[in-house]
Amino acid sequence: MAGTGADSAVLLGQGLASWYGPGLHGRPTANGERFDRYGFTAAHRTLPFGTHLCVRSLVNGKTVMVRINDRGPFAGDGERLIDLSEAAAQEIGMVGLGIKPVELWQVDDENTGCVPALGEEAARVRQRAASVAAKASPASSARKARPRHARQR
Repeated sequence: MAGTGADSAVLLGQGLASWYGPGLHGRPTANGERFDRYGFTAAHRTLPFGTHLCVRSLVNGKTVMVRINDRGPFAGDGERLIDLSEAAAQEIGMVGLGIKPVELWQVDDENTGCVPALGEEAARVRQRAASVAAKASPASSARKARPRHARQR
């Protein structure tokens, strides 16, 4: 498989991601460009500006490709690895959550996309997460709970 996208992805680590957006939109980032909450960018404490990452949610398996253009995150006790733009956070389903566990994968080519860069494993993780979420959804729990509740009366 030499030369495939999967060979060029390197797992940098797992940790927490947060997101930022509305209040900083249009302000300068650490690399000098204007922050665009609708762009697929992120802040990291040490990675070089321009580094392309696949960020994969450990909750639902969704992935998003981002480019590092800022420094941070600085909130919390240092347990957060990355701050995502609002658009990137929406892509992996974390806007309402604020903080989410993720994996960070460095990729060589931004045009590869996350699924080819991470190989078929990314697609399998996404399918497993969707299956687990469907089984644990409130609607399926409510359907199971109704007959029990009805028997209690």
